[in-house]
Order: sequence, then structure tokens, then C-alpha cells
Amino acid sequence: MKIGVVFPQVEIGTDPAAIRDYAQTVEAMGYTHILAFDHVLGANPDRPGGWKGPYTYRHVFHEPLVLFGFLAAVTRRVELVTGILILPQRQTALVAKQAAAVDVLSGGRLRLGVAVGWNRVEFEALGEEFGNRGRRIEEQIDVLRALWAKELVTVHGQWHRIPDAGINPLPVQRPIPIWMGGESEPVLRRAARLADGWLPHFRPGPESQAIVDRLHRYIKDAGRTPDAFGIEGRFTLAQVPPDEWAKELAAWRAMHGITHLCVHTVGLGLKTPEDHVQTLKRFKEVT
Repeated sequence: MKIGVVFPQVEIGTDPAAIRDYAQTVEAMGYTHILAFDHVLGANPDRPGGWKGPYTYRHVFHEPLVLFGFLAAVTRRVELVTGILILPQRQTALVAKQAAAVDVLSGGRLRLGVAVGWNRVEFEALGEEFGNRGRRIEEQIDVLRALWAKELVTVHGQWHRIPDAGINPLPVQRPIPIWMGGESEPVLRRAARLADGWLPHFRPGPESQAIVDRLHRYIKDAGRTPDAFGIEGRFTLAQVPPDEWAKELAAWRAMHGITHLCVHTVGLGLKTPEDHVQTLKRFKEVT
């Protein structure tokens, strides 16, 4: 099982040197990947109608693909993972171009996690339809993979038109791995048919294993093999007392089908990027 970290978007701040030092130290400690959340806009909780989302305009979110362009230059081995990019609120061809650029500049280290999102405010501001996002993401994935694999692409889809054109440069990985986030039944079935992996939010245990087993059945029903499908758990340290971190990690390792895990340090009351680094060092020591 590969163990990476969740980039502490809302707590790391905006100092480029601190972000560089965080990424380089994480890599030096042997963590295999850095996973970053995505939000383009934060809503005002005092807006008409109110706002109940977990994030507002006060929360800092570095744009993941721009961030990864920066991290590609200051790291050498660590994988760069969007967990997740809200694909249906973005233009597909532009995502293909940006992702390919990150993959080229990082030497083939991008893994693109995508999902449909939940924030209507972002969709409205970005000029995309919220209600059909589940259906559109399937066509988007097809278009992304075509653009990453071929010099020239012609598409006449329900939502996409590409008139014999292509991106240049093409990515190192052809195609870039696409993983899916979300835990609803439609998402599980969609991931089983279309994705290279899945990014759930559950904690380890029998109930979670039952979901994984159901997903594996869906993968087989789609004529695919579960052995080639990745699943990344999320270990949120704030949910587990430090003296139980080793036990929780053992529970993750005991689950069948979990190929990756990312350690999430947000929510512990940490004040500086260095605090996040020291917590990750402590996690290594106790597990």
C-alpha cells in the first residue's frame, strides 16, 4: 500500500518557500504522493439564501494544476494527485491541456482524480450546468483520454465538439490515470466502468470492506479486473487519537483492495506548515 499525504490546502498559507519546503520534506520522508483538493470559488455565508457548505470565501485553496506545475519543479519522485478536480465545472479540452502540461513538466507524475462536485455556486460562476454534471463527466472522460492519446481528435458528442484538432505536447502517460471520487451508487457504477481507481472517504472496517467488495463486483460485471483498479483511503488524523494511529493504519492494511492511503493533517489545530511536517514525521515514527 502506497502512503501519501493530503496537501493542507486551507492551513498551509501562501508562502511559496513554505510550500516548497513542505513538498520536498514530504518527498524526503518517503511519502509516495501529494493529494490536493479543488475549489475555484468560495461563497459568502451571508449571501441571500445563506450558505451551508464546509468552505467559504475565507478558505485558501491553491488551484491544483497550477500548484502541481510549481511542485513539479521542486520535487523529483513524488506523485501529484488531484483529489478531486471538479471536472464538470471546467472546460474539458482546457483540462486536457493543463493536465498534459503538468504530466510533461513532472516527468509523468500526475494522477487525475475527478468528481462531479456539490457546489452550485461554482458551477454558476464558471458557466456550467449543475444538473447534468453526472452525465457530462462520462463524456468528458472519453474526450480527455482521446486528447491525451492522439495528435488529432474529432469529436461530435452531446456536449463536446472538436473539429480535427489536438493538444501539443501530449502527456508522458498516455493516458494519464483517471480516478473518481464520490460514494453514491451511481458513482460506484460509473467508476467501475470508466475509472482507473476510486477515492472514498470512509474509515477502515467491515462496512467499508463491503462497499469495496461491491465495487469489485461491478468492475467484474463491466468486464474488467479488480486487480488493475486502485482504491485510495484517507486517514484523517483528527479523527483518531495519536496512540491509535498504528492500529488504524493496520486496519487499513488489512482491508482487501486498498492500494493507496493519504494522511490528512488538517483539523488538528496546527498553526504553521512546519507543524504539518512535524506531524507527518510523528506519524512515520509511531506507525
